[in-house]
Amino acid sequence: MTTVRLKFIHRYTNCRGKEVIYFRRRGQKRIRLPGPVGSPAFLKAYNAALAGEGEKQPSVKAPPPGSLSALCEAYYRSADFTRLSESTKATYSGIIENFRVKHGHKPVAKLEARHVRGFIDDKSDTPAAANNLLRMLKLLMRHALERDWIKIDPTQAVRPVRNRTDGFATWSEDDIARYEAFHAVGTRERLAFALLLYTGARRSDVVKLGWQHIKGDRLVFRQQKTGGRVSIPIHKDLWAILSTLPRDRLAFLSTRYGKPFTAESFGNWFRGTCKDAGLSDDLSAHGLRKAVARRLAEAGCTPHEIASVTGHKNASEVDRYAKDANREQMADTAIASIGTKRGTPNG
Repeated sequence: MTTVRLKFIHRYTNCRGKEVIYFRRRGQKRIRLPGPVGSPAFLKAYNAALAGEGEKQPSVKAPPPGSLSALCEAYYRSADFTRLSESTKATYSGIIENFRVKHGHKPVAKLEARHVRGFIDDKSDTPAAANNLLRMLKLLMRHALERDWIKIDPTQAVRPVRNRTDGFATWSEDDIARYEAFHAVGTRERLAFALLLYTGARRSDVVKLGWQHIKGDRLVFRQQKTGGRVSIPIHKDLWAILSTLPRDRLAFLSTRYGKPFTAESFGNWFRGTCKDAGLSDDLSAHGLRKAVARRLAEAGCTPHEIASVTGHKNASEVDRYAKDANREQMADTAIASIGTKRGTPNG
């Protein structure tokens, strides 16, 4: 799901490697907010700032009972939300809060399918955002239904907006070769590239990988997004790069100031390294994760084998990531595996 930015929020990592979050709106004093983004404390302070209350008055009036705003707060307190990873909380709350600002005063009980369609239609020019909003509304309505706020889920009859996008662009072998030709081994850029290419990890996990995650000849870590455990052998090309690094730091990667990357700052920095190499603007760190799945599919790996590397939980997710695999190459491998038995194309 696409990460949604809350209005008026500015974030940066200070010299101590800590994320600092400010609410900054024209004509209003800058207000520092508690982290992490998406936490109850953050949401409370954010809504206070949004309502025009100062840093010395962080409390927010209770939303009207039965309103969409009250439902949002109830959902934030639920086990369904609190058990999510911090990055997922931030993404979900970003979508929900942007919706809540405009429609939070409306009563949940009077919400009908036609209203939901109107919310989605308002975002029809950005299908991904429209479908992300629909997904969040479905979560909210399920919460309301389970707690008898409503008797019928108004989102059930609302279809997602057709979206023809393929999401993040998958790196081709030519893209990979061009990046490696431009950024030499020994540079921070090549280190980041190798970690992405030979682990298939998300940027939120790559920025935290360090020597503590190496167990013998394997890289073992727990995914931030899903909590799933990943254990993969270290590729020889990756090990050739890692073996030259000092062992006195927790993270392999750091900013030019020697501080840890956040997932967001790493993603922005890595896009810049792609631009420096003369690559397409649509290539990103996540696109390399898709390239890993593509490579594994082309090598004849099963969906379960691919998932053991990428950490995906079901075959449909793997298929979505591996769909750019070279089908001609895979067809050649498949036909060759049939052999020369009677009745086969080679028989």
